[in-house]
Amino acid sequence: MDQQFVDRELELKFLEERYRESSPQLIIVYGRRRIGKTELLLRFTRDKPHVYFLCERTNMRSNIFKMSLRIAKYLNRDSFSRIEFRDWEDLFVEFLEWKGGEKVIIIVDEFPYLIELNKGVISEFQRIWDEHVSKRMDVMLVLCGSSVGMMETEVLGYRSPLYGRRTGQWKVGELNLGSVWKFIPSYPLKEVIYTYGALGGVPAYLIKLNSKLSFHENVKRLMLSKEGVLYEEAENLLRQELREPRNYTMILRALSEGKRRVTEIAKEIGMDRAAVSRYLDVLEALDIVGYETPLLERPKTRKRFYYIKDNYFNFWFRYVYPNKDLIEEGKGDLVIEELAKDYDTYIGPVYERIVRSLIYELNLPFIISRSGRHWGKTGKGEAYEIDILAHDRDKRNFLLLEVKWSDLTFKDALRILHSLEENAEKAEINGKLYYGIVGRHISMKEKLRKKGYTAIDLKDIEKSLKKVPKP
Repeated sequence: MDQQFVDRELELKFLEERYRESSPQLIIVYGRRRIGKTELLLRFTRDKPHVYFLCERTNMRSNIFKMSLRIAKYLNRDSFSRIEFRDWEDLFVEFLEWKGGEKVIIIVDEFPYLIELNKGVISEFQRIWDEHVSKRMDVMLVLCGSSVGMMETEVLGYRSPLYGRRTGQWKVGELNLGSVWKFIPSYPLKEVIYTYGALGGVPAYLIKLNSKLSFHENVKRLMLSKEGVLYEEAENLLRQELREPRNYTMILRALSEGKRRVTEIAKEIGMDRAAVSRYLDVLEALDIVGYETPLLERPKTRKRFYYIKDNYFNFWFRYVYPNKDLIEEGKGDLVIEELAKDYDTYIGPVYERIVRSLIYELNLPFIISRSGRHWGKTGKGEAYEIDILAHDRDKRNFLLLEVKWSDLTFKDALRILHSLEENAEKAEINGKLYYGIVGRHISMKEKLRKKGYTAIDLKDIEKSLKKVPKP
């Protein structure tokens, strides 16, 4: 297995289909840093004529010159790089005159760096597309970027000069749990989930794992020692992406401590509620933070529970940030001891989100149309919470699931299921109701199933992961 590149079949299929089109292509590829965009594009182009250029935060003239060097190498004509180009349009026009008839892919990676240097570059690339590239069947132009917010507003947004020009776009996301397992195939699923809870599905982090070491040994080596390659990664990413990293750090710390509402976060850190909302919007755009709303609430409900969506950031703010003094002293072993006591509690919500992501692959009583967390209060003020509520397309059938990252006896399971039935009464859900439980291990699963309950544990999830067909 090439550990630099795992799966990404859907992404490669998308790019290949666009490449085979007999029409000009302007493709936008974006996603958070370290997610594997460059590896994806290099894998896609490895057997195709292409020019790859990584933009720099230097100045525009330097970037244009270095792009001309890449083109000169592709053309095998050193003289091309000796031309003094006025701007990007001048460079592209000359290149299109020099190139032969073969189809070429031009990749401009970290395009936001150019926007930071001069916002007018977006209009310049609009002209390049409108007046030149869009008239050529032998060119596929790919603009790529890690600044998710900038790519979505300045490149894809309605007010962008490039709006409506793209012929395709792809937001590269994290690898799923099954793909994560391929980096550590010797691990049992329980350890894979532990690892996923710490690193998420970020390829650049996963390739640093040593599958001969245990989960705890890998964590200590990568994050809980001064020399660990991921020890300062979260802070570095915040500094690169954000103008006020200190404020974002305070918000993420509050989230890691269980503050989930805007009002709670604002009170915890002493910041204006409106400001906290703005910061959360930015973190959400970066895919670091997410939020949940009650499944059956109206779409624009203000009932939002925020959480750290990115597992690496979640882990870092839970275990690394508050223990930096110990790590700096070389006392990572003490942090590991504390982590070992607490980690199953931490992994509970992670397991819940894993189950939600796999719910369409599991053996359930009916075809799921939509699922999510649900909570609220009765008219008498009694609170209720349902880990996973799912329904079919017509909302006639509802499945209520309780998720526990623990080993459950038959008696434990029945007690939890009865409590779930009580919550269903409080929620006043209209329809046919099914109940189920998801655990790490459930004793006498079949007996629960014979009683009409859904019962799922790691063995069932493992079967589901292994049977998922490749796209």
